[in-house]
Amino acid sequence: MSFPLLTATAALPAVGAVATAAVPAARRTAAKWLALVVSLATLALAITVLVRFDPGGARYQLTESHSWIKEFGVSYELGVDGIAVALIALTALLIPFIVLAGWHDADPLETGSRRWRPTQGFFALILAVEAMVIISFEATDVFLFYIFFEAMLIPMYFLIGGFGDRAHEHGESAASTQRSYAAVKFLLYNLVGGLIMLAAVIGLYVVAGNFSLTEIAQARANGSLHMATSTERWLFLGFFFAFAVKAPLWPLHTWLPNAMQESTAPVAVLITAVIDKVGTFAMLRFCLQLFPGASKWATPVILALALVSILYGALLAVGQRDIKRLIAYASISHFGFIIMGIFAMTSQGQSGATLYMVNHGISTAALMLIAGFLISRRGSRLIADYGGVQKVAPVLAGTFLIAGLSTLSLPGLAPFVSEFLVLVGTFTRHPAIGIIATFGIVLAALYTLVLYQRTMTGPVKPEVSAMPDLRVRELAVVAPLIVLLVFLGVYPKPVTDIVNPAVKQTMSDVHQTDPKPEVEAAK
Repeated sequence: MSFPLLTATAALPAVGAVATAAVPAARRTAAKWLALVVSLATLALAITVLVRFDPGGARYQLTESHSWIKEFGVSYELGVDGIAVALIALTALLIPFIVLAGWHDADPLETGSRRWRPTQGFFALILAVEAMVIISFEATDVFLFYIFFEAMLIPMYFLIGGFGDRAHEHGESAASTQRSYAAVKFLLYNLVGGLIMLAAVIGLYVVAGNFSLTEIAQARANGSLHMATSTERWLFLGFFFAFAVKAPLWPLHTWLPNAMQESTAPVAVLITAVIDKVGTFAMLRFCLQLFPGASKWATPVILALALVSILYGALLAVGQRDIKRLIAYASISHFGFIIMGIFAMTSQGQSGATLYMVNHGISTAALMLIAGFLISRRGSRLIADYGGVQKVAPVLAGTFLIAGLSTLSLPGLAPFVSEFLVLVGTFTRHPAIGIIATFGIVLAALYTLVLYQRTMTGPVKPEVSAMPDLRVRELAVVAPLIVLLVFLGVYPKPVTDIVNPAVKQTMSDVHQTDPKPEVEAAK
């Protein structure tokens, strides 16, 4: 029996979470180092998955299959395609930076405070989330995917509610109330989506007789499984609703700004750069593959919602006073681009959407973590409380500028390539949607440059005059992310070579081909 590499990649952070939680209370530093070592070992396993994956090989590789609940057709089935491999690598890459960036976020509060923050629990919860996200990307059994899709809400609830941002203008009591509100809102929104999906999962079993993604998709392709049009559409809506909440897509997005505002910067990165990707990934893996007819039927409405997300998120980002809420609304706009690319039903759109998931994860992680370092120095999230930072902390300001420029998709930085592919892929089939969506780029330039101008330029405010620049640990977090943004902006081929074969297979699932140009090239 070959080594179960996919199981090991998900199990290692899970075991690490238990071990980190078991470290004695007085040995907080040991818990931090254990979490960091486990996250780096998980990254090594993810790189091994990446190396062993053959983009030109079978659709699902490194597969594992074991009977689990035989009476109900539930199996422990794992397998990865190019899209899953890219997102597993992204997740495993970001977790060590999240651990490093949050090195002191769960330390005991200041002397005199009655509240203590269990450091071991903070890092254990981060590793638990990593394990659940990775196995969600690997699962090819619908029920197995559903279990971890929902289970990841539990550690995230405690990370948001129990380890919130210390920078709050209304004091500790108000901060605790706001954290509780944000955590409950996050949990309720996603639980409602999950319950609706559970009904759809049960309905799928009634129709198909099992939960195996590969078996159901193959049966649908060869005609041995017939699904009535109305049934397919209802099941699609049940799955899509849950994924749209997680993504998040307008109007199911309202939990995200609260959750990111009240979380520590590393937890905010965990939400928008890791957790939310499960929603958009699942649209590609489950919605399009299991319900191709319903996916095409719902495309016009989904594209309209994605367009609203792009413009709505960008417009609200322009008017934000809070740095974290601005980044949250910017992410809503970016997820609109990702969903638009998925449902453009073109190879350029879906390749761009998949690449966007990776690039958005890196760019948002860089921007949010640098913003977190900035906020921890000043003790405020309000944009108006800053000014002239580039004169006292030039490295912090410079990296903040590069990360900000990546979020507006400046050519030469990673998100540009993915956003360009999404717009091209959308325009070839839905030109009006593609044209209107470009206004999101203009608004992105506005909110990014205004944020930088108000915080980093101008006269130095007295409160920031003694602000230190990035420290060694913080540079170790920021520098690799900046390098990746530049590298993938200049040379995205390593990622596109992995995801393009999977995108072609997804296009085949929905029986779509790229539109031919209306004007042929001159001979």
